[in-house]
Amino acid sequence: MALELRQQLKLVQKLVMTPQLRQAIKLLQLNRLELTQALRAEIEQNPALEEDIGAFDAGELAHGLSSTFETTEPGRESDFTERVSASDMPAETNWSDYANNFDTNFSFSRETPPADAPSQFDFISEKPGLSAYLQWQLAHCNLEPDEWDVARFIVGNLNRYGFLETDVETIIEKTDSDIDQVEYVLEVIQDLDPPGIGARDVSESLYLQLERKGMAKSLAATIVKNHLPLLQTKNYKALVKATGHKRSEIVRAIDYITSELTPFPGLPYSNDNTNYIVPDVYVRMIDGEYVIRLNDDDLPKLKLSSYYQDLLDSNDSLQKDSKNYINEKLKSAEWFIKSIQQRQKTIYRVMESLLRFQYDFFEHGPSRLRPLILRDVAEDIEMHESTISRVTSNKYVHTPQGIYELKYFFSTAIPREGGDSFAAESIRSRIRQMIQEEDKHKPLSDNAISEKLVAEFDIKIARRTVAKYREQLKILPVKHRRQSK
Repeated sequence: MALELRQQLKLVQKLVMTPQLRQAIKLLQLNRLELTQALRAEIEQNPALEEDIGAFDAGELAHGLSSTFETTEPGRESDFTERVSASDMPAETNWSDYANNFDTNFSFSRETPPADAPSQFDFISEKPGLSAYLQWQLAHCNLEPDEWDVARFIVGNLNRYGFLETDVETIIEKTDSDIDQVEYVLEVIQDLDPPGIGARDVSESLYLQLERKGMAKSLAATIVKNHLPLLQTKNYKALVKATGHKRSEIVRAIDYITSELTPFPGLPYSNDNTNYIVPDVYVRMIDGEYVIRLNDDDLPKLKLSSYYQDLLDSNDSLQKDSKNYINEKLKSAEWFIKSIQQRQKTIYRVMESLLRFQYDFFEHGPSRLRPLILRDVAEDIEMHESTISRVTSNKYVHTPQGIYELKYFFSTAIPREGGDSFAAESIRSRIRQMIQEEDKHKPLSDNAISEKLVAEFDIKIARRTVAKYREQLKILPVKHRRQSK
């Protein structure tokens, strides 16, 4: 059959993602902080959209301004504030004269500072990181220029924990130096603050800290240098046999190591930013009932610009292009406001459904969390599962039990013989509680936790499942939790 080109009409139904629909979906996914930024950005880009400060606020502002210049009525006692006339007002300041100048010496001649003078922006404070802190100390160590190159290379290869991530051979190759020079500079860096910096591993870091305290030949130094795996598992019997010391001496040495030393000396100087959580929804108990309130604090109230509306309605002299532009911006602003309102309404409905399904959680805490999936909430409020997924992603609710992500309320079901299913999160919460209440000298093993769950809830959970939940809770195994009497 020969190939040929021809035209054909075909009628199909398909979903078309309009720009307005894409914008509504994007707004639905944003959390509280991102929504604030999106509103500010839209106000800046769309002239037909403006912030509604409210008639009451505007009236108060006008009243305050008018009362400032109010004259004293006859017969009323006037104050003793001296009236300042317009001619007495200081001249307008030219702030460009002070924009980026730094004058070290006062001069009546208004001399222009030199071009290489420091700016006031050079003195903005910033928290120094580990690298800056070490280089500041190295500046007082009287290093030679070639030794400085080695020192900068070593400092640049320290990770956030303060450990050296390269070997001596690589340092020699990259800095074109010899082994004596590299070892000398490394010793200089390891003598700096904080103690233990520049070590290759945890064992060397702990030993450097003990050496700084004058305990290089102590039992604690022997343990961290030669028997660190036994220290991690707290195998006192093996440590007694390996070191030849009494058990009480081993216990005192380990207590000193765990209380006075730090395995990661560089962490206090890390510049990692702290991410703060701002709840999107509040659920509070008021008069015996739970009340849902969306977090609208500091969100700008939006409205259509009355100026552009009047300009479009009353002015017939506008060109066609100008009218089309204003009309397009007004429609875009109106759709944006409706999308924000729809977003808030959807979040409220989802939170209302979660409150119905997980009422026992709000009353008693995580141990009473019920199994729940996206389909349950979607069918309850007659929405699609993808919409529920977008609403619950990266959003948080402030409850009487604490702050939780909305995704937290969805948990898989664990069947139970002769009763309702349990949520996996409830099992994790119970495992955490068991470990917190255990005997620190005889901690519970994963198998023992599994047996207690069977006896308490009649739920058969394998040991490996308990181990998986324990790792998700970031709880150490039994050999690392054991403490000596």
